[in-house]
This record gives sequence, structure tokens and C-alpha cells, in this order.
Amino acid sequence: MNIAQGTVASDRAGHIDSYYSATAGSLPVFGPLDGEREADVCVVGGGLAGLTAALELARAGRQVVLLERQRVGWAASGRNGGFVSGGFAESIFVIEDRLGLDHARALYRLSVEGMGYVRRKILDAGRGDLIGGHGWLKMIRHDDIATLERRAERMARDYGAAYRLLDRAELASHVSSERYHAGILDMAPFHIQPLDYAALLAGQAAAAGAAIHEHSPALSIAREGVAWRVATRRGAVKARDVVLATSAYGGPAARLNAAVLPVSTYVVTARSDHLDAAIRFTGCLGDTRRAGDYYRIVGSGAGRRLLWGGRITTRRSVPRHLGEKLAGDIRGVFPQLDDIAIEQAWAGLMGYAIHKMPIVGRIGERLWAATAFGGHGLNTTAMGGRLVADAIAHGDDGWRLFEPFAVRWGGGLVGRLATQLEYWRLQILDRIEERRAAAPAA
Repeated sequence: MNIAQGTVASDRAGHIDSYYSATAGSLPVFGPLDGEREADVCVVGGGLAGLTAALELARAGRQVVLLERQRVGWAASGRNGGFVSGGFAESIFVIEDRLGLDHARALYRLSVEGMGYVRRKILDAGRGDLIGGHGWLKMIRHDDIATLERRAERMARDYGAAYRLLDRAELASHVSSERYHAGILDMAPFHIQPLDYAALLAGQAAAAGAAIHEHSPALSIAREGVAWRVATRRGAVKARDVVLATSAYGGPAARLNAAVLPVSTYVVTARSDHLDAAIRFTGCLGDTRRAGDYYRIVGSGAGRRLLWGGRITTRRSVPRHLGEKLAGDIRGVFPQLDDIAIEQAWAGLMGYAIHKMPIVGRIGERLWAATAFGGHGLNTTAMGGRLVADAIAHGDDGWRLFEPFAVRWGGGLVGRLATQLEYWRLQILDRIEERRAAAPAA
């Protein structure tokens, strides 16, 4: 078992040891920034949001320089569960209660358009092999089926989502687990190899004329006349507009860094001779708990594996015996996978805002943000990158839908502690619900 500490050879050098780096195709390599550059736009951050913004800006005729502190797709963009779906980390019903139905619908529509953007980019490039499966099965580990049914009805009525409620008997055709009581099936989402997708975007952005520089951390940002000057170790970029897409690993803007809480998630890949007996659904799977598990089947034939994520915390370090702990979580849901063998385990920091929504839009004079995409799915990286690019290149104001979710201080260390306490509280509530559901059977 390999915990994410080492690196891999050749074009994978600098990427963590994960299933994605091990199975990725050719990964582009870009040299660091050396010297002074001028551009129309400087994009800081080579994750999916930054790459999307750089691609769309370059295709709109803007001169773009993108700075990445490590490798393209190195952070959360290349380590996540690979789910592409509509919606946000915050419940759309909570958003509706705060902003009204029309505003919530417009935001949800943008998230669905982001999902479509990812699909089109992949298929138009002839890379359908990056899509591993379709559909998302969200399951409950308690017996409150009525609430699940109401959710499906509201999503269909108010947001146009095509959800189908599955009772326990129907669910059994997809998964064999006593933990699940019912589920909602949405066939619009899909899952992908995210590191390969990052490489695809980077290649297209470079081909469109964007200059991409890896190993070029943005150390400072300051106004210089009517432009911004973004300095790195060995050079600087002077640009009229700057897009900050740095997420949980920080960047040159202290106020934005303070608004993004770093939250860790953990992922393993595992093999078992009994996968087919436990899991027969080939799309995205997960439960509806506040801090639940999410998983999918990846690979085929002898390379068929279970990719499983969970155990969200605010700690930055990799827990000891991470693989064994997640193996225990897997067996807790699927005891028939008693031969489960962890092959790779890794961690990654996601960026969360205190309001549980992405930070997208203008945060200063010609200073833009596209960040805090943790927990939303990869659709929002495409959505955020496009909104910012369209604002800069065409003057579009779609980003204003996110004005209610502005940059707000995340609380520093106290905020991280409060977030961890909140996760623990939600986990306790989840356990109470599950025990109530299990009591009649017991």
C-alpha cells in the first residue's frame, strides 16, 4: 500500500502517488516562469477552475499566463472522487430559503451547465474513455423514506431534475448492503479520471495560446499603475486582470486565503474478488449523510477496482494507517468484501467557504476569484472558470448570481476547529438516525 508521500516517474514527477497518477495518460510538462512577462490576464492556480478560465480566455483572443505552484492538476483537482453532477455542497433548498426560488433555480441551472461543459469538453476531444460511468445513486442509511420522496418530488417540480426513488427491493439490484434503506437515482451525473481531464484542459489551453508555467508559485500581488504585478521566485507577470483560482493551498491574496477553509478528504483504491457481488452499479454512489462515503467502480477486467472516499476532517496531515481505516469503513457497509485489499491511499485538501458555496466573481478592481469548490463536484470548477472568463472577455454579469456568497473570513484556526466540531456533531446525528432505523430490526 502506498500512502501519498512519494512521486512517480517521468511526466508524473511531482504528482502524488495515487490511482490517478498511476493510470493517467501522457501528462503535459510546463517549465517555470523565468523573467518578466506581460499579458492581458494572469491566472493563478492550475487546477480545473484556473485551467477552464485560461482556456476560455485564450480562445476569446486574450493573452493569458497561468501560474501553478506545483504541477497542473496537482491539488484537489487531481485527487478527488471524480464525480461530475449538478448542485452545490450547500442544499439547494437552503439556498432557496435564503434567496428565493428564482435565484436558486438560476444557480442550479449554472451548476447543470457546468456538468454539460465537462461532458462536451471530453467528448468533443474524442476522449470518451475518461468517462468511467453514468448516473448517481444517493442512498439513505435510515428509514425516513418519506423525506427522500419529498426531496425527489421537489427537485423534479422546481428544478427539472429527473430523480427516481428506489425502494429497498429495487436498490438491491444495484448494491447488496443492509446499511441502505432506499435511494434516489439521477442518471445525469457521471464520473471521470480528473487528472487526465486536467491534462486535457491544459493541452487545449496551451494550444489556444495560453502560456502555462508549473513550479511557479505566485508570491505576491500588487497594483502597478493600471495593472497588477504578480511576482514569482524567478519572474513576474504584469496583467490588466488577475484570476485567483488557488483554493486551499493558498496564494498571494491574504484576504481570499483567510476566506477558504482547508478541509481534508481521503481516498483509497482497493481490490476484491467479490466486487460484483456487492456493487453492480457503474456510476457514482454515496450516502446522504452529512459527512458520508462516496465511491465508484473504476477500471475493467483484471484492473477493476473500488475507489472509495470519506472521513472528512480539518487536519492537514495524512492519518496513520489511513488505508486500514478506510478498509474498515468499506467492510462496515459491505461485509462480503472480507478480502478487501487496499492498493493506494491518499489525501487532499479541498477549499470550503464558511457559507458552503463557491466564491466566484470580482473581488477587487480587475481582480477575480474562482475558488472554494470543495464538496460541490467538478461541475462547479467548469462553471466558475467560465463565469469569470466570460466576465473578463465579454463583460457578462452571470457571476453576480454569486454576489450573496462573497469573501468572508473563515475564522482562522478557530474557524477550522469550529468546522471540525460541526462535522463531529453531524456524524453523531447520522449515527442516531441509523440506530433508530436499526432498532425495529434488532
